[in-house]
Amino acid sequence: MSKRNAYDILIERGFVKQVTNENAVRELFTSKPVTAYVGFDATADSLHVGNFLGLMALAHLQREGHRPIAIIGGGTTLIGDPSGKTEMRKMLSREKIEQYASKIKSQIARYIELDGKRGFAVNNADWLVDLKYIEILRDIGKHFSVNRMLTAEAYKARLETGLSFLEFNYQILQAYDFLMLFRKYNCTLQLGGDDQWGNILAGVDLIRRVEGAEVEGITWPLLTTAAGQKMGKTAAGAVWLDATKVSPYEFYQYWINVDDLDVKKFLTCFTFLPLPEIQSLTENNEPDIRNAKERLAFEATKITHGEEEAQKARVASRSLFGGMELDISAIPTTRIDAARLRTGISVVDILTEVSLASSKSEARRLIQQGGAYINQTRVEGIDVLIKESDFENSSLILRGGKKRYHRLILEEIGNNQKKKK
Repeated sequence: MSKRNAYDILIERGFVKQVTNENAVRELFTSKPVTAYVGFDATADSLHVGNFLGLMALAHLQREGHRPIAIIGGGTTLIGDPSGKTEMRKMLSREKIEQYASKIKSQIARYIELDGKRGFAVNNADWLVDLKYIEILRDIGKHFSVNRMLTAEAYKARLETGLSFLEFNYQILQAYDFLMLFRKYNCTLQLGGDDQWGNILAGVDLIRRVEGAEVEGITWPLLTTAAGQKMGKTAAGAVWLDATKVSPYEFYQYWINVDDLDVKKFLTCFTFLPLPEIQSLTENNEPDIRNAKERLAFEATKITHGEEEAQKARVASRSLFGGMELDISAIPTTRIDAARLRTGISVVDILTEVSLASSKSEARRLIQQGGAYINQTRVEGIDVLIKESDFENSSLILRGGKKRYHRLILEEIGNNQKKKK
């Protein structure tokens, strides 16, 4: 175990915004290995860049000899977390949530070792789904004050647009998770985004009341870009951690394209590079910042998709933007039926179909602003059609903006179906 206090590492890496008791947390990390958890609700079949921060926090703790627990919210997803939402989340079936939870567990295993000793992934459906309503009201609900719950930011914000009784129970269930992990694993620390502060405090208070024990909580700041946008959002949608939803090349390009002002912060949060090396990479402006962005993209992609995919993405990116002979092996690719092209397909439709634009209106704006290209030739109008004659050796390269590419491969597929590579 490192001689350094893991709490100091969390601070240096940007994972600390609020803490229940700083001295107590520091003492926790000094006395023995700490079991700490972060929760991930199963609202989709993949985690996204917004979850990357929590995974990195757990990974840092494990590297320092502590025991991370990743809770997959198979139970809490049935309720829906109101935090950061202006309306009630779409309700998912239990079967769909279980499918999502299984996929998420395999993703988490890329970031932390889940051997049942040094690290754990557990599903809170195991203890939440079969709870008896009257018992939970009497044994747990009696410890919660409605007045205090309504002071939580997540609830206050939703009161203006309508907070359902179903969502109102979310804090109780998250607090119960902490209690169960304390009992089962001696978990004494919960980490989460700053929007989870009220829920974390509820768990700390519940354990104090029920078990007479002191546990702690830490929140990290909710990261936004220099432009004030939420992390992990692009014109094409969320930046997923699943390679079938966002390819390693697209993932790499997301980091290459971050604002210069964000590079140092993101290197600190989303890589394991030593801080002196990060300082060296970012202490100067252009052209050094380009090297820093490439390092950020490579390290983040390596952590998420493995070194081989990161290498391929870097080669492809350098080829496209560095004047090298084009290597298209790592560019996102769609196979398209030749039959669809005999009368031509609108370039607006294709840009939307391959997610170089999030909608047809976005595709039209991209073209009108001069940001759409076919085989490195600018698209001059929204009425342009893509035809078989545009393909060279059955291949065509689309570009949206400066650095987002997609390849079309012409095939006799039949039934007008497309396949993702």
